[in-house]
Amino acid sequence: MPSITHLLDTSVYSQRLRPRPLPGVIRRWRDLGDGALAIPAVAEAELLYGLEKKRSDRLWREYREYLENRLAVLPLDKAGAAVFGRLKAEQEMKGTPRADFDLLIAATAIQHNLILATLNAKHFQNLPGVQVEDWS
Repeated sequence: MPSITHLLDTSVYSQRLRPRPLPGVIRRWRDLGDGALAIPAVAEAELLYGLEKKRSDRLWREYREYLENRLAVLPLDKAGAAVFGRLKAEQEMKGTPRADFDLLIAATAIQHNLILATLNAKHFQNLPGVQVEDWS
């Protein structure tokens, strides 16, 4: 069984629910396989928030068919919280604040030494310790 190598941010994880998912994302996901992928708990939370907000039976069906319980969900624990705190403080001191959810995702990737797969590479630029792979 392959070990987890990549952490999907919400922009990649949600592609399976898009009317026209990016072919490169689907191909890369397939090539790596589910066993090599995980999501941070915050990405699951963001996706579930979107589903609740849209109230779409179709999206809920697709979520249950394609995503629910498919990938490992990595929680944020005390070590991850410490990484988040350091990243947030460093970025604020540099005058380059970032969205908390992005920093929580980055902290999870750093904590678990995973490559962060995203369609929004600029959200994670210049964050020390984050290995970013742009799937766009």
